[in-house]
Amino acid sequence: MFLCVLCGYSFVIMNNTLRILLITLALIVVLFIGAAAFVAGIYNGLVQTSQAVDASWAQVQNVYQRRADLIPNLVQTVAGSANFEKSTMIAVTEARASIGKINISSTQAPNDAAQLAAFQKAQGQLGSALSRLLVVSENYPDLKSNANFRDLQAQLEGTENRIAVERERFNAAVQIYNTKVRSFPVVILAGMMGYAPKPYFTAEAGASAVPAVKFDFGGKNN
Repeated sequence: MFLCVLCGYSFVIMNNTLRILLITLALIVVLFIGAAAFVAGIYNGLVQTSQAVDASWAQVQNVYQRRADLIPNLVQTVAGSANFEKSTMIAVTEARASIGKINISSTQAPNDAAQLAAFQKAQGQLGSALSRLLVVSENYPDLKSNANFRDLQAQLEGTENRIAVERERFNAAVQIYNTKVRSFPVVILAGMMGYAPKPYFTAEAGASAVPAVKFDFGGKNN
């Protein structure tokens, strides 16, 4: 009788121990799944916001490339005008060439602030050279009546507006991304996942904008 009671008591203890062990294992599994889901959510959020920044950067590059593509035709058109200032055309050509020397991805936003600053400086110099060219062209009546020149000027002005818009969108995307990267608890894991804050596009507003040159196509001299 005593042995039966002892066996029964041992069985109860074993059942309780097994139950506790199973509950503990279940809690561990639940916590592991929860932690994995939490980390996965952080990672996916970083991926999405990082890709949004890269997409905005690609658009910035597209509109800058559009401007660069217009320059050869613009220079050729201006060169056809008698006695046009060669130094102005050379400045535009050299400024365009200097941009090509900057090694920067066209699809992935830069992480290096110095690299982005160099890119911005080169683009600003090109914008300034283009502005000078259009101002100087005001002194050449034959250019004012050149349909190709008028079309190029309109395209340049439109492109400059697009550049300003895409820079703003890029900065907005970077702000969202940087806020996420620096927020708790994401900041704890972001570095380990290879995600760091990105620099903003900080060129001064209007630094590369083409001035609004008003041509008089009615034959009157300015």
